Amino acid sequence: MSKALRILFCSLFALCLLAGSALAADISATVEKMQAAYASMQSFRAEFSQQLLQRESGVVENRKGVLLFQKPLRVRWETAAPHAELLMVTDKEIWNYLPDEELAYRYSRELAEDSRSLIQVVTGQSALSRDFDVESAQAPEDGKLIHLLLYPKDPTTELTEAQLWLDPETFLIRRAMVMDFYGNTNTIELGNLKKNASVSDGDFSFTPPRGTEVEDHVEAPHPVERPLLN
Repeated sequence: MSKALRILFCSLFALCLLAGSALAADISATVEKMQAAYASMQSFRAEFSQQLLQRESGVVENRKGVLLFQKPLRVRWETAAPHAELLMVTDKEIWNYLPDEELAYRYSRELAEDSRSLIQVVTGQSALSRDFDVESAQAPEDGKLIHLLLYPKDPTTELTEAQLWLDPETFLIRRAMVMDFYGNTNTIELGNLKKNASVSDGDFSFTPPRGTEVEDHVEAPHPVERPLLN
């Protein structure tokens, strides 16, 4: 190889390293801005649309509702359509209430405390730098949104990959997607997000209505069939 070619290849290699370092720094700065944006909020309210895709069957389920969040980790995830459903993360436990079926499931709060859970990801509480390898995934269809790929450093059956789309002005999550081991995806779109929304203790408390059958799974393993908890 001629000296000129060696110099050219070395220069190109150095440029690639610099570009990679710049990209890594840019992603790191984006993550820091996102975490700072959520750290500055004590609560928020947002409307959501959710799409659940079963890869093998191709079945798609669409849901809509309202999400309330309050630190450190209180969640009211209320689906209005196509069927009423309530997911409540209280200070002590988790409730999943299906009013049409007069059925309520009770789970351990620990299921929502994993930084890799859907609830933690969507509410901006995940420790991204600690628990994920983060990459940029910008594509023309993303528009102005910042698109990030998240690969958990310790994958679970319920989470092998996640994606986030951030508002470039606020660095708040506009869309989130999580994928499980089987390729099933759970995509959440958030709209009309109101920071530091007014909430009360009553928003995050639940007592099963009279006549409701309660299935207690506090001691059970992580319920894979409950997609809101994954």
